[in-house]
Amino acid sequence: MAEQHEKALVPQIRFAGFTDPWEQRKLEDYVVVSTAKNVDGRFNKEDVLSVSGEYGIVNQIAFQGRSFAGSSVLNYGIVNTGDIVYTKSPLNSNPYGIIKVNKGIPGIVSTLYAVYRPQDNVHTNFIQVYFEQHERMNNYMHPLVNKGAKNDMKVTAENALKGVVTFPSREEQVIISEFFDRLDSLITLHQRKYDKLCVLKKTMLDKMFPKGGSLYPEIRFAGFTDPWEQRKLEDYVVVSTAKNVDGRFNKEDVLSVSGEYGIVNQIAFQGRSFAGSSVLNYGIVNTGDIVYTKSPLNSNPYGIIKVNKGIPGIVSTLYAVYRPQDNVHTNFIQVYFEQHERMNNYMHPLVNKGAKNDMKVTAENALKGVVTFPSREEQVIISEFFDRLDSLITLHQRKLELLRNIKKSMLDKMFV
Repeated sequence: MAEQHEKALVPQIRFAGFTDPWEQRKLEDYVVVSTAKNVDGRFNKEDVLSVSGEYGIVNQIAFQGRSFAGSSVLNYGIVNTGDIVYTKSPLNSNPYGIIKVNKGIPGIVSTLYAVYRPQDNVHTNFIQVYFEQHERMNNYMHPLVNKGAKNDMKVTAENALKGVVTFPSREEQVIISEFFDRLDSLITLHQRKYDKLCVLKKTMLDKMFPKGGSLYPEIRFAGFTDPWEQRKLEDYVVVSTAKNVDGRFNKEDVLSVSGEYGIVNQIAFQGRSFAGSSVLNYGIVNTGDIVYTKSPLNSNPYGIIKVNKGIPGIVSTLYAVYRPQDNVHTNFIQVYFEQHERMNNYMHPLVNKGAKNDMKVTAENALKGVVTFPSREEQVIISEFFDRLDSLITLHQRKLELLRNIKKSMLDKMFV
């Protein structure tokens, strides 16, 4: 039985050189309550800290834009670098709060938080890593906490330490913490690259297209000097009347339109088909065809317009399908309408909203608005630029997802 118990105290994945079983002890054997208060007023409202599930312990004003402190902060708890803070309030998928380590400069926290000081037998960063898995945090706190009427945590700072944790030696704690620190640094790196690319795209969607009645964009590729032309959209695309009457497509071929991912297979994207009993009246969408959703989506109250860059399929009659003419590069249509403001300004005069907030506009009338387009040659260059930008954004997004999945897996397999 003792041997089985020891096996149970060994994680599935472990760094070389560590073989001893982990030890079960109360958390109070590793950390103690800090009673240090800001009674001498050395910290002020600019030093108040907040606890974020994603970013850890951060300055409240820098993170949230303003201070939420009361008239006096003299009773606030001091949080030194390396101290541990328990929020004692629900946060996202942590109904029992979260535990984070202050990796930044010292500051103060409201009395709603519990502050702890690590003992010599624990590496402080390991405490945060240990409780970062939601299930582990929730399972630990659940027996110790009573929830109040306002869903706040009825638990003292001392009682929150009465639960049992399973920790390795301090040496192994350090190695594990350093691994997750490196992983977090990689995640932060790709997050920043992703955010910068998204900001760049947003800027270019504004500056590379004329606005305010002008026929010249603020930023332009070399070699193009002619003014852009104002014409109705119906001069560039025509309504497609192709229907699935011969049944060549079935429910597995139904497409959906996503603001982020464009035109995608419905089953692959949403997990199931939402098609009716028959799809014979559905519109055929060939590669390069344009689809207008005619329904509100996120920050696009007048719907979105996307190009089918994948294989042919079919869409519900709720969608309008268009075929590009020879004078337009089909991908340019999607890029042009990708800026929310430009899409909404174009559609607003053409659309009447129904009682259910659906778009009362025919496929033909949705083409009656005026657009400002360059020559087809310039359309191609602009479209290729945004295609490359989208590819970079997707690359960093996938790396982010991969790293987050690795972290999630390691938070499970590297702990008992």
